[in-house]
Order: sequence, then structure tokens, then C-alpha cells
Amino acid sequence: MKGLASISCLRWSICLSLVLLTGTAWAAGCTSAASACTEWVTVANGPARALVYRNHPLDEVNEGISRALVTIHGQGRDADKYFRHALAAAFLAGALENTLIISVRFASNAGGRCRDTLAPDELNWVCFGPGSWRNGAPAVGNPQITSYDVVDEVLRRLARNDIFPNLKVIAVAGHSAGGQFVARYGMVNQIHGHLGVPITYVVANPSSYTYLDSLRPTASAIPSTVAAAAPGYLAPRRAKPPAAFALPADAGDCTAYDNWPYGLQNRTGYSTRLTDEQLKKQLSDRPAIYLVGELDILPLYGFDTSCSAMAQGPTRLARGLAFGKYVTENYGARHKTLVVAACGHSARCMFTAEPVLPLIFPKVN
Repeated sequence: MKGLASISCLRWSICLSLVLLTGTAWAAGCTSAASACTEWVTVANGPARALVYRNHPLDEVNEGISRALVTIHGQGRDADKYFRHALAAAFLAGALENTLIISVRFASNAGGRCRDTLAPDELNWVCFGPGSWRNGAPAVGNPQITSYDVVDEVLRRLARNDIFPNLKVIAVAGHSAGGQFVARYGMVNQIHGHLGVPITYVVANPSSYTYLDSLRPTASAIPSTVAAAAPGYLAPRRAKPPAAFALPADAGDCTAYDNWPYGLQNRTGYSTRLTDEQLKKQLSDRPAIYLVGELDILPLYGFDTSCSAMAQGPTRLARGLAFGKYVTENYGARHKTLVVAACGHSARCMFTAEPVLPLIFPKVN
């Protein structure tokens, strides 16, 4: 691996094959989304379980691991593809040798369009809507287990000092629906700060965020230098620019705009375990990075057009920029927002972009 660090590769998979041929790939572990690279994680003492892809076993002592990346897939529930995205990013970052990569699968066979094949005792999730896996809702037929409990268990496995004694940092990253998952999980989970390993939450291109009060962004929340609106959209001219955040103009017609998962009202699932004030403090205190694609301005790939989501901005790019401004200026969060140049709604583009690599694979001593 080190001998190939200076090679410019047109395709990461070709370069990874070269690594395999050199005989140095042992440190990278599994480098394909094959069944041999999967593992079952039992939740709440079993038998309920969830499938994860990983490049190293979660129950074998590994002193070479110093960082971990946990990825959450989008609405397609394609954990295998996200595992490959993460492997590609790790290779480009030169981080394969000391990074444990995990991609969690939230399978759904609850009717409608989602008909995943489930293994015995595999947790089943609602696919879409406020009661879905992306919002920390309970599993179908297992009301005591939520989707956020699954990631809690994964993080506990990672934080075992007897298995990974040299683990220094964990990143939890998600794109699209997975970005919604990570944004809310970072705010509501109850294990952050109790594992002995720092965690950063990387949120990429979600369709919506959870606001902490009844205010929502106006056009003034978006930098004038960024083309964040959909093509052809012209905001109405105003004699006096409005405040950056205000009550939505159609709040009377969109009465549920502040309900969970868009706001803190009428929360369900894992999010009910804490008070509003606790959630506000946790969101402000915990490190988060918002990645927004410069070209993610089209209503594609499950773009949320509900009035509750549209109250947050006309595009994913606008919503991400506005929310980053909102939490830093209104709630004192020290979160980062990065516009990723030339990327639309693509997890591969976002996670393998040069400026993103050091954020999901930070340097470790």
C-alpha cells in the first residue's frame, strides 16, 4: 500500500487490485461487498440482529486499527454499495491499513415498494415516512428496538478496548436518507461521551433536518454568492431583506411543519427518551460536519417536497447551508459546513472528494 501511495489511479478498484497483487493488502482486510465481508450484530441481547459489511471482524483483537468509519446508506438500503464507497474513500485517503470500515444495513420488507429478503431474526424496518428507520423509529414487530439502537450497539462494539486497544476516533457518516439518520442520531443518542472514543457525525445531502424551534430559514439565510435554488427559480424581490430565520409564511396551512422529524414536536421512537432541552444541548455540543453538494439542486432521488421540508429551503443545497447557519448562529454549535464542488446527489462523489477525505479519515497519532 505505501509503495503505491504516489500512483495516480483512474479507478480505485484497479489500484486496489494492484495492492492485492503486492501482498500488502492483508492490513486492509475485506475489500469487496461479498458475504465473507459481512457480520451479524445482535441487538438487545438477541435474537434480533442487523447485518453489517465490514473490512475487519468486530470480535477479533486488532491492534492495527486506529480509526473507524461507520456509514449509513440512503433510501435504497444498499449497504453493499456504501461499503464500496467507503473502501474507495479510504484507499484514496491512504487510510485502508488502519481504518475499520462498517456499513450498516436497515432492511425493509414492510410492504409497498420495499421488499428486501430478510434472514431469520433480521430486524425489519418501515421504509418511508416519519416512522421509518431513518428517524430512529422502532422495528416492525420489535417495538423495544429502534434503528438508533442498532448503531448504539455497533459503536459499543467498536469501543471495546480489549478488541481495538488503539482506536482513537470514530466517524459516523450518512448520505441522503442516511444523512437524515446521522443528523438526528448525532443529536439524540445517549452513548456519545460514554465510550472513551470521540465521535464525529458527518451529514451529507439530506432532504431535511430537525429544527430546534419554530423558526425556519428565509432567503436571507443563504449566501448570495451560492446558487442554491433550483434552476429557473427566482426568489421574490423585497424592499427590505427579511431576517435569516422566521416563522414560515404558510405555517397556518402547514400545521405539522414543526413535528418530528422536521422539528421537536410530537417526537416518536428513540427521540422520546430525552427532553427538548437535552436534545438542544446535545446537538450544540457534539461535533458535526454538514456536506452539501454544489450541484444538489434538483428534486431527484427521493427529494422531500412536503410542506414541512419545503419550509427548510427549495433544494438540498439550500437546506444544508441554512441549517448550518442556524445551529451555529442561533445555538452556538461549532459545526462545520462544506460545499463540495462539482458534486450532485452522489454518495461516491461526496465521500471521495479531496476536501472530504481528511474529515472522515482524520489524522491519528
